[in-house]
Order: sequence, then C-alpha cells, then structure tokens
Amino acid sequence: MAGQEVRGGCHCGKVRFSARGDFSAAMSCNCSICQKRGHWLAFVPAGDFVLETDPAAMADYQFNHRRIHHLFCTNCGVGSFGRGTAPDGSAMVAVNVRCIDDIDLSTVTVTPYDGRNA
Repeated sequence: MAGQEVRGGCHCGKVRFSARGDFSAAMSCNCSICQKRGHWLAFVPAGDFVLETDPAAMADYQFNHRRIHHLFCTNCGVGSFGRGTAPDGSAMVAVNVRCIDDIDLSTVTVTPYDGRNA
C-alpha cells in the first residue's frame, strides 16, 4: 500500500474503514446519483481498503448497468464508499473523501467529471 493512510466512516459510526491512497484530489461526478449525494470520490485499489466493521451494517444500491455498488449505512444513510471495477478490470474502491476523519476539505483539489454524459 502506498500513499496516505486514513480512517473514516459514516455519520453514526456503524460503518468504519481505513484506506491508503492519495486523498489530496477527488472527482465530483454529475451522474444521476453522485450529483444528488454530493460525494467527492478518490479511487484506491481494493487491496488498499479495509472495512473495519460488519458489512451487514450497509445496504447496496445498483442501477443502470449495475457495475458499481453504491454502499450506504442502513442506520444513518451516509455513503462512505462504493465498490466497482477499474478500467483495467481490477477491483477498486471509491472513497468519499467527505467521510475521512479530520480531513481539511479546503486542501482537496476537486475535478469535475461529466458522468451524466459518459
């Protein structure tokens, strides 16, 4: 694992994770779900992500091509991360940087992504 190690989770604490990666930059997608959820996403290989709590604390929402698992806490509803596949076929996790403990969001470079037209 390379990069910065962080911890984070949902609002109520039922979903907790640790991850290693570059969280100084994030993507803001305007697809039908990301725009409504307001996530800023940073992508890490699945091997650099550890779910520290019971997966049963989360629900999975999929739509359209059903390639991305939009996971969220069944108690507070916050989506701290999602799971999917990178363009090269490897498993990846999209970390919602807004859910990283003690992150200074003013230091994150946010790049828009036109997921609506992708």
